[in-house]
Amino acid sequence: MRPSFIKELQTIVGKQYTLTDRESLAVYGYDSTAELESLPGVVLLPDSGEQIAQIMSLCHDEGVCVTPRGSGTNLSGGSLSAGGVVIQTSRLNRIIEVDEENLTATVEPGVITSALHREVEERGLFYPPDPGSMNISTMGGNVAENSGGLRGLKYGVTADYVMGLQTILADGELLRTGGKVVKDVAGYSLNPLLVSSEGTLGLFTSITVKLIPKPQAKITMLAHFPVMADAALTVSAIIAAKVIPATLEFLDKVTIKCVEDYAHVGLPLDVDAALLIETDGHPVVVTEEAAAVETICRQHRCSFFQTAKNDEEALKLATARRTALSALARLRPTTILEDATVPRSCIAAMLKVIQNTARKYNVVIGTFGHAGDGNLHPTCLTDERDQDEIKRAHAAFEEIFDAAISMGGTITGEHGVGLAKKRYLPKLAGESGIRVMRGIKHAFDPKGILNPGKIF
Repeated sequence: MRPSFIKELQTIVGKQYTLTDRESLAVYGYDSTAELESLPGVVLLPDSGEQIAQIMSLCHDEGVCVTPRGSGTNLSGGSLSAGGVVIQTSRLNRIIEVDEENLTATVEPGVITSALHREVEERGLFYPPDPGSMNISTMGGNVAENSGGLRGLKYGVTADYVMGLQTILADGELLRTGGKVVKDVAGYSLNPLLVSSEGTLGLFTSITVKLIPKPQAKITMLAHFPVMADAALTVSAIIAAKVIPATLEFLDKVTIKCVEDYAHVGLPLDVDAALLIETDGHPVVVTEEAAAVETICRQHRCSFFQTAKNDEEALKLATARRTALSALARLRPTTILEDATVPRSCIAAMLKVIQNTARKYNVVIGTFGHAGDGNLHPTCLTDERDQDEIKRAHAAFEEIFDAAISMGGTITGEHGVGLAKKRYLPKLAGESGIRVMRGIKHAFDPKGILNPGKIF
């Protein structure tokens, strides 16, 4: 980049918030995606939407590509730059408003997800989306990737709560969509389009989300299963019984062992799988649902059923699931975490495919995930220095994704397409789907400067 361009950027954000030295740039050359790296040309840390608009206008005029970045917890390479400008949003970290009359919260994109949780729960309110990375991930990243989480089964995903956005477009223009109104059918519904756009259509500067009353009670349970298929069938049986837990999570034997070695939470090591289940809501309903869940688990041959006695024990059990990725990552140098998603009735079949594929390609795959909504996370433990093993791992995942598509599922339930999965998207979307998506991208970003190389 020419020095005069860098100076112009410095006049917008300040010299101390314009990073150009190689050591600083290297920090932003990675996200949480295995194998991928890309050094940006410059990293900017603006502190307002106005500064972002100025940056985008300048980059648009210069034809310089821009990649938005939150905390870098992305798992599909979506926050890796193409060598241009990275806009890091950590300084836009204000909770602008919690509106208790309209049950909304408005935040800047750099707000950490769990910080919003704490703020609204102190007021007796609830923001349900809870990605596994919630203690570090940002709201802007959550919206860009349409993050899910452990409570997705009952409460849905980020898109279900985004009511309004302020977005800076590729040319620096501000686009306002939605707001605090519950109903709005004026024109095209642009909010859902911008949610999950992976930074390819614009940069969020303000996000308004829906809140709900905080559940009055919850019960957390853990069921042990000697046979994995029984755990998978239990998930389908719970849903078929019209019980919708807040959380219905699956851990296989590989994951259980790694989590117990890492967190020492008392998980059994002599079982094939475990289900973490949580019901919440009115105390009477919660008790009834918990009893029904226990009955169904025992009918499907669970060997042990544990109910948390207090909040501390409940947190301990939930922590077992939230530390799954960290625990697995300790086993080998490279961890490839994916998120194949299938209809809930296909969970048992999908788990069998994952097991058989791991054996076929002689790779270690631990599987955990949001079994209640069919979103599984097969996680390959490997070493990127072993090119033959890496090749086998990718061949295994290609078969896993093909199987998911054939079952009516998808290649990603919450991690996004980014760089890592774009070669699989045509199989899912087809030629017409890709053509329509490219047309939308061109309408928003005709010069192609926003997060180039992602999705397509």
